[in-house]
Amino acid sequence: MKHTLIAVILFSTLASSALMAAGGDNGSIDGAGITLVLEEIPASPLSPVEKEGILYMREEEKLARDVYNYLYEMWQVPVFRNIARSEQTHMDATTYILSRYNLPDPVADDTPGIFSNPELKELYDSLTAAGGTSLEAALAVGVEIEDLDIYDLGSRLALTDNADIRIVYLNLEKGSRNHLRSFYGQLLRRGGSYEARYISDLYFTRITESPGERGGTISDPKFIF
Repeated sequence: MKHTLIAVILFSTLASSALMAAGGDNGSIDGAGITLVLEEIPASPLSPVEKEGILYMREEEKLARDVYNYLYEMWQVPVFRNIARSEQTHMDATTYILSRYNLPDPVADDTPGIFSNPELKELYDSLTAAGGTSLEAALAVGVEIEDLDIYDLGSRLALTDNADIRIVYLNLEKGSRNHLRSFYGQLLRRGGSYEARYISDLYFTRITESPGERGGTISDPKFIF
């Protein structure tokens, strides 16, 4: 019960950061806070699939942060800057898991646009190029990244039973749903459109037609993957 209460309180900061990103809130959850949450949960042996998953998600969160920072510099629209700051908290959460399980950090070089995974490097290049064509295209890139992130986090959740990793994934997925709402709302207001490419149309509609989510979670998400 103790670790449950701590998780709800501290991860609510992470979720609130994502929820308020478009409105200028740039709060974050610090590394010490994440440690306090997860050290209450016993570590369990990792499968090769779980190891690969956390290494990949670490770089995918960097992809989101780097692309949003790039698009903010180009378009000077606050939503990119604010959600990039939230993505840094997502990166911090994955960093703790890497440290806890003595995994090598694939983000040895934190330079924007540099990735250990060549597929993510290619994706970064294509997304920044697409986002540079217009502000509407840039907002659509934001939606696409969150579409992909939600899909990948949901896929990884299905492949792990480690409680500490599940808590991280669940809360990152909730943050990504809030990010998607922010980008999609601004895209629609500018006359743009987007069709889900990774998650199902049903899931996309349920996210975008529901209000932003507050608070942390340690149980399975209410949304159907």
